[in-house]
Amino acid sequence: MKPIYLDYNATTPISKEVADAMRPFLDEYFGNPSSSHIYGLKTKMAVENAREQVAKLINCEPTEIIFTSGGTEANNFAIRGIAFAHQNRGNHIITSSIEHPAVIQVCKYLEKFGFETTYLPVDKFGMVNHQDVEAAIRNETILITIMHANNEVGTIQPIAKIGEIAQKHNIFFHTDAAQSLGKINVDVKELGVDLLSIAGHKLYAPKGIGALYIRKGIKLEKLIFGANQENNLRAGTENVLEIVGLGKTCEIAQQNLKKNAIHYQKTRDYLYSLLKEALPQIRLNGHPEKRLPNTLNLSFPDIKANELLACIKDVAASAGAACHSGNIDISLVLEAMNIPLNFAMGTIRFSTGRYTTMSEVEIAANEIIDTVKYL
Repeated sequence: MKPIYLDYNATTPISKEVADAMRPFLDEYFGNPSSSHIYGLKTKMAVENAREQVAKLINCEPTEIIFTSGGTEANNFAIRGIAFAHQNRGNHIITSSIEHPAVIQVCKYLEKFGFETTYLPVDKFGMVNHQDVEAAIRNETILITIMHANNEVGTIQPIAKIGEIAQKHNIFFHTDAAQSLGKINVDVKELGVDLLSIAGHKLYAPKGIGALYIRKGIKLEKLIFGANQENNLRAGTENVLEIVGLGKTCEIAQQNLKKNAIHYQKTRDYLYSLLKEALPQIRLNGHPEKRLPNTLNLSFPDIKANELLACIKDVAASAGAACHSGNIDISLVLEAMNIPLNFAMGTIRFSTGRYTTMSEVEIAANEIIDTVKYL
């Protein structure tokens, strides 16, 4: 028996529909989209169709979508692109203390070039206070980058409120939506963002493909030099096979958004109810309501997360802390939320998905409960 997969926030399997849509571009349609003959036209049409599918999911124009190699590249492109293209306006960036490394590390890199970063705190639920964002703004602030939803605890940030603040002060606003897309509604107009990052492998598409939404009129420093692909911002022959997969998965996500969200929450809440009833001492991390419907971050007090995961071999999940050589490495997210050490060291993230069944949840819960009691 394969382990029960409860780590959908880490990555998702490629759905059958997506694989079927991609297959002709692996077996038959191989042309270069820049070629003017029929072989190139076929793949060019496929790329532009995928661009429309992605754009439709987030309510933007197809011309505002640039394909990337994934969410990390999209974050790098957005932050570095704005910083270097607009450094004549200022050198200050505002972000949060719980961002993905693909945001934090870019900001730290830019500090080598004279940029300054304000890392905002979060409350006990892992939420940024929009008033803190406004208070951090300086005359030289050029960019605010706050994730839409946290990848570890699932807390959904007040992006629309921050968007209003950014617009009021004429500051560029970027959000990393890698975890939220396909789980909750993501509308760039409602959110008020200028740039938004997408990661295909969090959305039942292949690894190695993503996209960046760039609002019309926004200028970014060019990412890769060469030919004029992707609005002359990212040179290189397009990854047609995976672009097709990303487009198809976005189409499916839009069609089934509400249905999937209900399923995610049903399986997540069932897992929590089973665990909480048997183990009342566990702690729920993240906002109790404003949280991704599939994400369950739990702390098991006085237990080491890596030992727990090692013992529950039939359940695949992620640890929020690593214990080795007598040291305990707590994730930056849990640290920023001030989770007590005896809880933080035993933190596990469970994340359900499209293929999670209620029977799997029961089996997983029973194994987790037995293991925790044993430890």
